[in-house]
Amino acid sequence: MTETDHTAELDARGLMCPEPVMMLHNKVRDLAPGEVLRVLATDPSTTRDIPRFCQFLNHQLVHQQEQGGEYHFWIRLGD
Repeated sequence: MTETDHTAELDARGLMCPEPVMMLHNKVRDLAPGEVLRVLATDPSTTRDIPRFCQFLNHQLVHQQEQGGEYHFWIRLGD
C-alpha cells in the first residue's frame, strides 16, 4: 500500500470551518482501525485543523498535499 492508497473518502470541498472536521469526526465512526481515509477539502483552515484532529484522537496523518487549491489528507485510523 502506498501512502496515497485509501479505503474510504470524504469530500468536504466547498465547506468551511468547522464543517469539514465535524464531517470527519462522523466519518471515522464508520471505519475500522487501520483503514485509510482520504479527505478532500478547499478550506485552508483544514491544514491546521485536520492534523490537530489526528493528534488529539490518535489517528496517523499519513500524507497531506495541496493540489490546485484543494487540500488532500490521508488518515490511517487508530484504535
